This record gives sequence, structure tokens and C-alpha cells, in this order.
Amino acid sequence: MTVIIAGRFAQQDEVEQAIGALQRAGVPSDQISSFYVNPAGQHDLFPIGGDRDESPGSEDSDKGTALGLGAGGIIGGAAGAAAGPLGAITGALVGAHIGSLVGSLSGTDEDKDIPPLRQSGMLVAVSVSSGQEEEKAIDTFRALGATCVERSEGKIVNGDWANFDPLSSPKFV
Repeated sequence: MTVIIAGRFAQQDEVEQAIGALQRAGVPSDQISSFYVNPAGQHDLFPIGGDRDESPGSEDSDKGTALGLGAGGIIGGAAGAAAGPLGAITGALVGAHIGSLVGSLSGTDEDKDIPPLRQSGMLVAVSVSSGQEEEKAIDTFRALGATCVERSEGKIVNGDWANFDPLSSPKFV
């Protein structure tokens, strides 16, 4: 594994300029990789599509749904009982539905530290072998208007970042 410096660009011509600048700086072309990063959720890592089996922060939403369903059903049934048996049934169903919605939302963890996601766009990555090459790559990307310049580890082989993980949290520089 080597250090990889990558920058995101909005336009294809910016990508070509970055690749040219890196090559003029002495970086071999087989150590430069460029590709498009899909938006989150569209990396098709599962057979039925998508990136993850559940969204970050939603691990406990099923417990909240069950609790809300039960509590809402009981409260709705009790409130509807005043209108007779049909009112009790209707009240229980409506209460259970509303309770499940409220419970599922309360089961999500908004305060949890969810790591940043890599934004979609054109990414240019370069493998560097020293601190001096790393700084040169960072300076080159910034001078050319790259956004979200990041440092990672991996392996670029014949111009392909072989072990790139679109779901890994970027470490911005």
C-alpha cells in the first residue's frame, strides 16, 4: 500500500489539466488514476442495488417502530373505545400506524457521529512515495481548483486505483 492523494473536479477538462500537470511534474502516467465517483447509494455493491443494507444512524429504527406500534395501538384503541367496538378497532389501527411512524423516527440517531461521505464527481488520484511528492500533488490539485483534496492509502496499478472503496470516509488534507 502506498499513499494516494486525490482531488475532485467538476469538469472533464479540469481532470485532463490535472493529469497533464502531474505528468509534467514527473509522475508516471501508470501512477495516476481518474474516474467518476457515483453519488452515495448508487455504487451497486449489493445484488439488488445500493451501497448498504441499512442507512447509517438507522440501526435502532425497527425497535422504535415496534414500541410505537404497540403504544399507539393501545392508546388509539382506548381512545376509540368511547365510540363503541368499531371506534376501538379504528382507533387502534390509526394509533398503531401513527405510533409506528413516530417510533421509527425516534429510533434513528441524529446525534451519532456519522463519518463524512465522499461526494460524487470526477476524481483524480496519484500514488506518491515521499512527503515531498505528497505536498507537490496537494499543491497541484489546489492550484488547479480541486475540491475535497484527500489523503488515502491504496494501490494504483496501470492507471487504476485497484482497491478504491467509494464508501470509505475521506481524510481531507
